[in-house]
Amino acid sequence: MPLPPAELRQSLTGLLGFPVTPFTDTGELDLPRFKEHLDDMLEARPGALFVACGTGEFASLTLEEHRTAVRTAVEHIGGAVPVLAGVGGGTRVAKEYLRSAEGEGADGALVLPPYLQVGPQSGLLSHYRELIGATGLGLIPYQRSTAILTPETAAELAQSDRVVALKDGHGDIELLQRIRSVTEGRLPLFNGMPTAETFVRPYRAIGAEAYSSAVLAFAPAVATAFFAAVERGDTAVQDELLREFYVPLTDLRNSTPGYAVSLVKAGLEVRGRSAGPVRPPLAEPSSEHKARLAHIIERGMAVADAEVAA
Repeated sequence: MPLPPAELRQSLTGLLGFPVTPFTDTGELDLPRFKEHLDDMLEARPGALFVACGTGEFASLTLEEHRTAVRTAVEHIGGAVPVLAGVGGGTRVAKEYLRSAEGEGADGALVLPPYLQVGPQSGLLSHYRELIGATGLGLIPYQRSTAILTPETAAELAQSDRVVALKDGHGDIELLQRIRSVTEGRLPLFNGMPTAETFVRPYRAIGAEAYSSAVLAFAPAVATAFFAAVERGDTAVQDELLREFYVPLTDLRNSTPGYAVSLVKAGLEVRGRSAGPVRPPLAEPSSEHKARLAHIIERGMAVADAEVAA
């Protein structure tokens, strides 16, 4: 049975994992590899796993592929951690994906920004209200791109028990503080910035302690070493990992559109855990960029290994 929204809200702590969706060389879903990938991520003991979201190439999945990925994750994970599914697109499309995810046993859904269309706050609110009315699952609006909320809109959403958190990928700390103040803490916030570890300190300063980690998908030892350093307040280790791994990774990510996802799959390939290609319009990193990525991973792993040995 899916977690009730109130219980799901309590589980969204710490390090949150976003698996990739593995494909075969011909571009089909690779379910055996998907299960192995989920097992690898579970070893890091994330607070929850978000399948078929941005890192999981939601935008390139058909409804049937999405349904299969969610079903596979729910069955394979077997309740070890909550499983949330990505849903998005226009309101009617998002409801189709949402109902499908609920039917396959997902515990909740991450509501990705509506594709391309930019509406006023009243339109955004109507979009979320229709999704709330279409499901019993806990929902997490993802604030970025075409879905930037005013504090007043956030306060309206916070009145629903089904809105269990707000994931932020916009990065406006002042706006987040205003949202936190007006919702009086009723709407938990978590850091969903690309390479979220580089934003951990300012987000934690306003009470957003949980964060999504794409790095957990391809370099879990690095991700968990950084998280452990954050939890114990070890700024020296955080600074070393930022210097040796996260900032160089961010520089490489920013070099090419789509690398926020493409580098994750390339990182798995570098580690000998290939999840196959990305789908267009994403593109594979160049050989030069893969070599840079391998060097960055090597440097990050060296710091993580030193922490384990200490």
